[in-house]
Amino acid sequence: MTRTTFFTAAVICMLLTACSYTLPSAKSYDRSETGRVMRVRYAEVADIRPVRIDGESGFIGETGGAAVGYTVGRTVGDGSGAKIAGAVGGVAGAVAGTAVEEKLTEQDGFQIMVRTDAGDELVVVQPADVVFEVGERVRLLTSSGGRARVEKR
Repeated sequence: MTRTTFFTAAVICMLLTACSYTLPSAKSYDRSETGRVMRVRYAEVADIRPVRIDGESGFIGETGGAAVGYTVGRTVGDGSGAKIAGAVGGVAGAVAGTAVEEKLTEQDGFQIMVRTDAGDELVVVQPADVVFEVGERVRLLTSSGGRARVEKR
């Protein structure tokens, strides 16, 4: 295995690992939410719509893609031709890495409208890891920072 092949494979593995981030949902919590007080309201599911939650792009996809593109581009030609190909490959790799990271972090979700026992109607969008039915009684958890989630009772 050449150094270029090994480096490319290592960067791709890092990208796939970094892109495995999931949004907090009814089943999972972000580390920053631990130990925080959340307000609990009881409600009934009034409506559910499937949605697509956009993926995130950031440093990992862009940088990893640029590194792979540069490395592969440098294998084309000699001298200044290899340098130019490396630069073009780096830019193309950064664009491709960003797109790959966005696609890998997309999620199916639900837009859940709930009607609280106090009569308020609220909408929460969260990953589709828990299925709810219209008319089902649920808990609505809200934090002081404006985050909310719907949980089964």
